[in-house]
Parts: sequence; structure tokens; C-alpha cells
Amino acid sequence: MSNATPPGWYPDAAAPGTERWWDGTAWTAHTRPIASEPQQFGPPEPVGNAYGNGSGSAATGGGGTRIVALAVAGLVVVGAAVTGAVLLGRDDSGTQPKAGPSSSAPLPTADHDSPSPSGSPAEGDPKVLVDQLNGITLPIPDGWEKPESTVEEALTMRTVDSYSCPGDSSDFCYHGTVTTRTASGTDITSAEELAKQDITTAADSAYEEDIVGDRIHGGITSHRQLASASVSVAGRGGYQVRWRVTTGKGPGGYVQSLVFPSTVGSESLIVVRYAFDAGPDGPPLSLMDTITKGIRPVGDSGTSGGVGSSVAP
Repeated sequence: MSNATPPGWYPDAAAPGTERWWDGTAWTAHTRPIASEPQQFGPPEPVGNAYGNGSGSAATGGGGTRIVALAVAGLVVVGAAVTGAVLLGRDDSGTQPKAGPSSSAPLPTADHDSPSPSGSPAEGDPKVLVDQLNGITLPIPDGWEKPESTVEEALTMRTVDSYSCPGDSSDFCYHGTVTTRTASGTDITSAEELAKQDITTAADSAYEEDIVGDRIHGGITSHRQLASASVSVAGRGGYQVRWRVTTGKGPGGYVQSLVFPSTVGSESLIVVRYAFDAGPDGPPLSLMDTITKGIRPVGDSGTSGGVGSSVAP
């Protein structure tokens, strides 16, 4: 539908003070506290700035009046913010809407069948990467880390050690990187079709140009497809495509796009991208399969999955 509410965080009517993730089709189990930003007020201007001098009863009286005026203005702003918070989420009649972010969307309830991913023991585990929005976890290999922040807007894990990029020594590169994200900006619903389309983007972002446009590996000069096959991931049927890319500088590398349905919400497609440097310093290619086999739904360590696993009809 052209007027469908886009994915995002929206106030949860069933739990005041929290927001819930709407994946574009259905409410998910993911919640977070509503962040409030306190009003910031600067100090009153010096008395001399108001009257052109720093002494005299007029200056003192004027300064006091100015401070009172600032305080009153601050109270007005705070009052307006409180009023806005009280009225937030209500319609013109002053009643609470009953359908979340869109009139056709179901209202979330406080009692959910599935537990919140934030309560999973894996959340604080340095050896597990938790994708809360998509309801999956990925094993973090030895010698890898999950950085607190990256320039790319995707959940990321990568090798701990970095090196000067062969195409731009002022930038840092990593021998191995894996990212996970929800497929967006596409109408494709087939895991196979999306994987075959995404592999070009995965290769370009890893070895053609980085997110700021630098050709840190000298660009891609050629590629060769190594695999294109169905795969079972976290008990779901998915698809993977793997390339070997040759670059203008450095040893080049291997890239893979793995696509499969989410385990939560409307089961939107998840895209996991792999980028491993070739050569002796890069991770072994078999590690791609090891990571794929280790992907699990949040809170479920026993679900079968992995390359070559059978998928029940």
C-alpha cells in the first residue's frame, strides 16, 4: 500500500514511557525507553550588557528583572513540553488512538508470546552478535570483535586487527567483516532473487569504494562466482551467492550475500554480507560457512541451520 506506515520506533500505547518497533507490516517484540532530552538554558547575560555599565541601582534592578523574565520563559517552554507529552498520541477528540502508527495496524499488548530479545543472556556476551530487530544472533569468531560504532549503518563484527589499506594508506582496513541488516528499499520477496542482486552491492561496498567514496583497494578489476545455492539458516530457507573479486591493489577478497526471512514480525528478508580478504592474512574461507551455521533465533541455541542443511517443505 502506498500509504503504509514506514518501519520505525513508535510510542507503545500499552506501555507508557516506551517505544515499540513497527517493521512496516506488524508490531515486533522489540521495545526501548522513550529518550527525553532536557531543555537547555544558558546563563543570564551580565548586567553590563543590558545597560551599558556594570554598576548602579538601575543596572541591578534591570538584571533582576531580566533573570526573572528568563526563568518565566523557561517555565513556559517546560510547560509546553509537558503539555505536548500528555497530548502525544491522541487524536483531535483527545482520546488515545487504537491502531498504533496506522489506522489498520494492530495495537501491541503488554503480554507478548515471545520474550524481549533485550532480556536474552546473549545480549552481553562478547562472543555473540545480537540483531534484536531481526531476532537473530551470530557467533563472533576468535580474533573478531563487535565495534561500538561504525561509519556504516549496519550491525557489524570484524577482525580485531586492522591494517593500512593497499589503495589508501591513510585509511584502515580489516581482513574480515560481517554485517547484518533488514532488506529495505526493495519490493523483492524472493531470497534467491535478492541475494543475486545484492552481491554486486556487497562487493562494491567492500572492495570498490567505501562509504565515503575512497577506493581503498584500488577498485575491483574482475570477479568470479564461486557459489550460488539454497541454504537453511536458523531453521529458515534462504539463499547465498559468493564471489571472488580481484582488485587493483592488494590481494582482493571474497564476498558473500546471504538472504533469509526474519524469525520475527512480518518475516522481512534479512541480508548478511561477508567480506574476507584473500591471501595469507585473510580469514579462512570456511569461516563463512561456520558463521552461517551458527546463526540462531534470539533465545534459541538449538535450531538447526547452515550450508547444505535440508529445509522441510
